[in-house]
Amino acid sequence: MNLKSYLDSTYLKTAEQAGLTEEANGKVVEGFVKEAIEEGFKLIMIRPNMVSLAKKMITEAHSTVDIGTVIGFHEGSSSTAQKLAEATQAIEDGADDLDFVCNYEAFKRGEIDYVRNEIIQGTQLGLAHHKVVKWIIEVAALNETQIIQFSALIKNTIISHFKEECFHNVFVKSSTGFYPTKNGLPNGATHSSIVLMLENASPLPVKAAGGVRTYNEAIEMIQLGVKRIGTSSAKAIVSGAVSKSDY
Repeated sequence: MNLKSYLDSTYLKTAEQAGLTEEANGKVVEGFVKEAIEEGFKLIMIRPNMVSLAKKMITEAHSTVDIGTVIGFHEGSSSTAQKLAEATQAIEDGADDLDFVCNYEAFKRGEIDYVRNEIIQGTQLGLAHHKVVKWIIEVAALNETQIIQFSALIKNTIISHFKEECFHNVFVKSSTGFYPTKNGLPNGATHSSIVLMLENASPLPVKAAGGVRTYNEAIEMIQLGVKRIGTSSAKAIVSGAVSKSDY
């Protein structure tokens, strides 16, 4: 198993969230991109405003590392038009993967047509430009029934509107890693949430994001059936080190 081929090395903190200046936070992003290039991870996942920087670094290094970015991050509440505009800019800047945050609060309110339309339009845009599209459902904001229903909604929408050869490029993704939970509850991928997603998203692939910090946790997720893992602990995972990351 080539573990690195599953890893989306991730840094999504703003300067404010990291307690850094914009310049210092930019240096952190550069470090993550450099590490991804050196380690040969599948992808570097960063904020949209950093895509151009990553593209330049990866091109200059003649690297095959892909670039991913997040759309509608992290609440998922921006309009469909805003998400499409953000995704279009990311494509122009050189992104390979577009990780959209679904409007999970609209889903929870029962606004299924709105969410379905968002999924259709975002997927159409990504696939039209030969990009990988991922839909983040934010499992920490959902109960088990909602995880099942949301995964199935995305699956059924994609099956109904896109050709089978596209399915492998449309993921259902667990988490942003930024959802505020209480009482120490996990805000990312868990064993139980990933099992529910896998059971209800198939044949679409699943990405486990947030909370995967060790080699054993990564192997467990892969053995369950996930095709990608989003983590800020990618180097620690492959080296068997202990990560202190909160994502």
